Amino acid sequence: MTEKAAGARHGAHNDRAGGKGKAAEGSRTAARTVPTTAGDARITWHAAREARAVLALGHGAGGGIEARDLRALADALPPRGVTVALVEQPWRVAGKKVAPAPKTLDAAWRDLWPHLCSPDLPVVAGGRSAGARVACRTGRELGAAAVLALSFPLHPPGKPEKSRVEELTGAGVPVLVVQGGRDPFGRPAEFPEDTRIVEVPHGDHGLSVPKSAGTGEEEAMTLLTDAVADWLHGLSLSSSGGRG
Repeated sequence: MTEKAAGARHGAHNDRAGGKGKAAEGSRTAARTVPTTAGDARITWHAAREARAVLALGHGAGGGIEARDLRALADALPPRGVTVALVEQPWRVAGKKVAPAPKTLDAAWRDLWPHLCSPDLPVVAGGRSAGARVACRTGRELGAAAVLALSFPLHPPGKPEKSRVEELTGAGVPVLVVQGGRDPFGRPAEFPEDTRIVEVPHGDHGLSVPKSAGTGEEEAMTLLTDAVADWLHGLSLSSSGGRG
């Protein structure tokens, strides 16, 4: 189904993240380096003061956690009771320009997953583009409560025959896709009919909208954050602690 509308107490993770961080309204921020078999990863926590869930978000192959959608969620969700963990894969932490093979990304995500888990909070896995693929491929295995797929790359641009839809449909947990209306990696209408999907009108793969669209980035990001907050609120979340 397609949704075109603007519209879901985490102290333990603050300790894991290395202590007190920068204070913000309704949240606290801190970063921690985590060793994995692929090298050191980094988790930047945006902790809600009264958390009811954790949303762990990985970045894409073409950028890091500075992506507009990841930053918007990190700013908007902690005041609504969701701690956001922005995860940087080892290749980004090491300053490399090219992402490794999917199996290496998955292995690093598996290794750092226990650092995202808490015995009393459910963890929703997610990410943008390549990070969304990682979350879909590993979500059920790791015990994620759900998966948030931002700009899921359904296929390479111009090559719809090379579909990655099985990664999405095989996630094995509830999935929300947020997709730009003109994303060359897959427009909303190309997804299976039973996909729960929120369209960002006129958005490209980075969820950027052109000036000619008549809407700005702030409006697009508000649509995104409101839709995700509503979805999280509607999930039946329970903590299993995840794998590990």
